[in-house]
Amino acid sequence: MKSGFVSIIGRPNVGKSTLLNSLMGKKVAIVSRTPQTTRHRILGIKTSEKGQLVFVDNPGIHKPLHKLNEIMMERVYESLKDSDLILLIVDVTQAYGKGDEFVVNLLREAKHPKFLLINKIDIISKGKILPVIDLYREILNFKEIIPISALNGTNLELLEELIYKYLPEGELLFPPETTTNISDRFLISEIIREKLLHRSREELPYSIGVFVENLEDREEVLYIYAIVYVEKESHKGIIIGKGGSNLKIVGTRARGELEFIFGKKIYLDIVVKVKKRWRDDSTVLTMMENQ
Repeated sequence: MKSGFVSIIGRPNVGKSTLLNSLMGKKVAIVSRTPQTTRHRILGIKTSEKGQLVFVDNPGIHKPLHKLNEIMMERVYESLKDSDLILLIVDVTQAYGKGDEFVVNLLREAKHPKFLLINKIDIISKGKILPVIDLYREILNFKEIIPISALNGTNLELLEELIYKYLPEGELLFPPETTTNISDRFLISEIIREKLLHRSREELPYSIGVFVENLEDREEVLYIYAIVYVEKESHKGIIIGKGGSNLKIVGTRARGELEFIFGKKIYLDIVVKVKKRWRDDSTVLTMMENQ
């Protein structure tokens, strides 16, 4: 059998979480069009007769501006150091720039085998893929270069086969029934945050944090009490909406998905609180991290 940690890295919004969910065949990480949606090191653990793949969905590589972002980047560095294989995913629709150069230079220091995944090939002509392959082939030594569509699943079976080829032999790293490292509280907070991101204006996503304050699992109903943190009073008004209309939509959508996941009725109570500079507050960050 083979097993190992497979780190998924790349710039913000290139499709890392979409790739993880597609590889797992289920939703493990939230997805939105907002860069830096992923803030934590989320594991997707896939066990088969061949062995066990532990996919690590990392935050997008970016310049940190707050303590929260510094923690996010620290997780990326740890993942690069600890993983057995690194998957660099790039968006074929985006031109190579300074951000990509920063990622490549970061990868030069990583000693583990590296794959290049050229994502979103379903929305671009084949003729535009080859120049991207040639460009990356010249600047870094990749063991494999695979054009994929994380959304449609194109070439993901091939990707899994090649991952097993390069992983070391070893016993299972987690019990075979385990599929992720995240707790119910963390999953709930992420589902709520995802719905908030889908409803928020451009200036809001980075300043939204969600903490599940209390979780009561009774026979027929799961009671959830959550706090949404924002940094400004004006942001609170936007999140809530006129007469509570926006927050009601968020709650309805989150409740529907949570009822599907947990298989029972959900009572969801969401309160919005202003906490200035919470992204630089170690206490709040630790609280969210450990929920």
